[in-house]
Amino acid sequence: MAYTPYSEFKVGAALLTKGGKIYRGCNIENATYTPTNCAERTAFFKAISEGEHEFQCIAIVGGKGEDISTEICPPCGVCRQVMMEFCDPDSFKIILGKNMGEWEVYTLRELLPFGFGPANLNA
Repeated sequence: MAYTPYSEFKVGAALLTKGGKIYRGCNIENATYTPTNCAERTAFFKAISEGEHEFQCIAIVGGKGEDISTEICPPCGVCRQVMMEFCDPDSFKIILGKNMGEWEVYTLRELLPFGFGPANLNA
């Protein structure tokens, strides 16, 4: 579902809520690049716009052209920061798929060790 006419690098994400609902997202490019939106943020924004605020994990896959890469596709820094806004960094899992049978799992804290979130404003 990704719209990637410029980079041809497609990313897909599936965000699981604590209630068991899944929100899918894809990356959506723009000719000026700055308004481009990542798959992870698309999934989060869809979920938030429907009233969801509690999340278990997100699965992410990506690759150039029609092929899923054999390498993991980690979320960018902006996506990690969005996750930090809505997720517990110690329990929220990020699943990075290499192919249908191989993936790696990280916590948000592992991918954003010194993340700044809502708790920092209440300290």
